[in-house]
Amino acid sequence: MERERQNTGGVPQKNPSTATSAGKPMRSEAVGDVAVRRQPANDRIPTFIQGGVDHQFLFLILLMLAFGAVMSYTASAVYAERYYDDSTYFLRKYLLYAALSVAMTLPFVMYAKLWFWRLFALASYGISVFLLLLVLIPGIGDTGGGAQRWIDLGFITIQPSEVAKMAVVMFLALYLSKHEKQVLSTEKFGGSLKHGVIIPGMIFGGICILVALERHISGLLIIGMLGVAVMFMGGTRLRYILMIIGCVALLGGLMILVSDYAQTRVMTWIHLDQADPLGPAWQTLEGMYAIGSGGLFGRGLGNSQMKYGYVSEPQNDFVFTIICEELGFVGAFLLVALFVMLTLRGFHIAAHAPDKFTSLVAYGLTFKVALQAAMNIAVVTNSMPNTGISLPFFSSGGTSLAVQIFEMGVILSISRYSLVKK
Repeated sequence: MERERQNTGGVPQKNPSTATSAGKPMRSEAVGDVAVRRQPANDRIPTFIQGGVDHQFLFLILLMLAFGAVMSYTASAVYAERYYDDSTYFLRKYLLYAALSVAMTLPFVMYAKLWFWRLFALASYGISVFLLLLVLIPGIGDTGGGAQRWIDLGFITIQPSEVAKMAVVMFLALYLSKHEKQVLSTEKFGGSLKHGVIIPGMIFGGICILVALERHISGLLIIGMLGVAVMFMGGTRLRYILMIIGCVALLGGLMILVSDYAQTRVMTWIHLDQADPLGPAWQTLEGMYAIGSGGLFGRGLGNSQMKYGYVSEPQNDFVFTIICEELGFVGAFLLVALFVMLTLRGFHIAAHAPDKFTSLVAYGLTFKVALQAAMNIAVVTNSMPNTGISLPFFSSGGTSLAVQIFEMGVILSISRYSLVKK
């Protein structure tokens, strides 16, 4: 492992410039676009390290993918046999997308410099806007359930909102890190309000409008929450965050009032015991039956009964219910524990990132996985209204899996550079 390298090229630093403080030499070094002021040479000082990826985070990702592949098969086998005449259809699809995504991500993990991710943040945001506009064009967007959310290229189907989630995190991180002084400034109109609220709000608000036009409520919720979270972590003042949350809640209430579809979902959630068990409540009730029937240790891997046409698309949004039925409370607990460990390790990488931008990216992408997992589990346990939210690494969906693997690759790339106490 080589020490004290710049993130722009991996070239060893020459002797740093010195100054004096109380008769002790001081050192200064540039890390990304942030200058790190060294402490006196005889004190413990932060050192910039370039080395290998974070092995603990990598192990957790591989464990997630292995667990996800097993459950992808056992949860989907019956459905795949019925509709595709091949019980391994979704397993093969999962393995193919995972293998291709890992192969495409690996070069970025090993060779991408930190400056590259700044350019990528800008490019990904532009691409996501283009795709979100493209999917709205009649004849291009693949309509499903009255919503236009997919672009069907024949050999692959792309869901632009998945790309947009990552792009919002990275572009907001880029903007907030570039204008950190203004965001933290006490000056309102030329500082904290403008650079901490108005412009960041426009960055993710524009994406939210395009996603809303797709009638993609779950995507809208996730992107909005990601935007607010990154703003908070980026230094936007708490009172502004609370104001934004209030505005979002108000707009959400208005959306429910004008949408019969949303009203049905909310009323079913509130009055599940009174809802039609063969109508709007069917999906939620069958999922909860599957969870409850698992008991402590479950029926055994592959022995689910609810996947035989009772749970709607068990390989997708409701895969957690099959995990609970087959592996019981123990299996569900282990799955949640994996997500918690992945989140904590991702936050550890973010806390030791070399600059503000990479720290916000690592925090934001890790939070995205945790948020989506929590919301999926909340939906299938009827802790929130039923809306289509996939479980990261477990639900079927090529675009979502590919983007999740790439996002983890971004965090692994950042983990190659760290500030440590020496």
